[in-house]
Amino acid sequence: MQKDRILLAHGSGGKLMHELIETLIVPPFKNPILEVLDDAAVIDLGGIRIAYSTDSFVVDPIFFAGGDIGKLAVNGTVNDLAMCGSTPLYLTASLIIEEGFPISDLNRIILSMKYAAEEAAVEVVGGDTKVVNAHSADKIFINTSGIGVIPDGIKVSGANAKPGDMVIVSGYIGDHGISILSQRGDLGFEANISSDCAPLNDLVAQMFKTSGKIHVLRDPTRGGVATVLNEISLQSKVGIVIEEEKVPIREGVRVACEMLGIDPLYVANEGKLVAIVAPEDAPSILECMRNHKYGHNAEVIGTVTKEPSGIVVLKTSVGGKRIIDMLVGEQLPRIC
Repeated sequence: MQKDRILLAHGSGGKLMHELIETLIVPPFKNPILEVLDDAAVIDLGGIRIAYSTDSFVVDPIFFAGGDIGKLAVNGTVNDLAMCGSTPLYLTASLIIEEGFPISDLNRIILSMKYAAEEAAVEVVGGDTKVVNAHSADKIFINTSGIGVIPDGIKVSGANAKPGDMVIVSGYIGDHGISILSQRGDLGFEANISSDCAPLNDLVAQMFKTSGKIHVLRDPTRGGVATVLNEISLQSKVGIVIEEEKVPIREGVRVACEMLGIDPLYVANEGKLVAIVAPEDAPSILECMRNHKYGHNAEVIGTVTKEPSGIVVLKTSVGGKRIIDMLVGEQLPRIC
């Protein structure tokens, strides 16, 4: 690895990105809110807790089965806000557009953002537009920021997992990443799989109506489920054990991953969440999730353990065990 240049791997969501954030980006701005490093910052404004998040989207291609860069941008920020237990309310959107970009494509993206915002019950209340010279960008990049209000009594964080907790995933993993890869045209495979891009805030709201014992929520985007579980294990100083046979994966995703030599646990998702919950409430939370359109295929995939701290272990389908580390390198560039 080069030590003096930024690589695609620095944006993968894996080890290099975490090292970049923790050693170069966070220290100059060090403060208690930033240091938590959850999906959104939680800020107390005179007794009202708000969640604030920002994200940039550079997906290639910009139109794909199940969505486009506009839908992705809205849902991505809505979901980051929801993973802090907040009710998302308002978004801003900034566009960086390459000179020569078709107006018809821009209109299609803006309308997609409108429909996504309506489904998520949020309003886009501000933004910015910049145009750069031809060949200075790749078609269009979008940044979205958002705020939401966290109801009283809700406190979720990657640092809140406890030994004995159950790990739930809300449905089939890997759909988004494989959908994007199959449409790039340079890898020599096709897959009839659509992105799972969707807003998860209503699902989260229903889960909290069912139980107040939801300790951690994360959406496993870049780096996939494996990387998110590693982040949680490090933040909470716990171990996590998952069972391979219980992880829901579509057959088409499984076949595509085998053909490409990648592990679906590391493939990006844009409409799934990982929940870590108290064991006594896991059955009712799972039932609630399965009754929601974005949680039909939810499964309990593992448990939180006291040891080994900071380690994620996979129990394989053949009875063995192996350590699941964070994503190393750049497996799937420009995925969101």
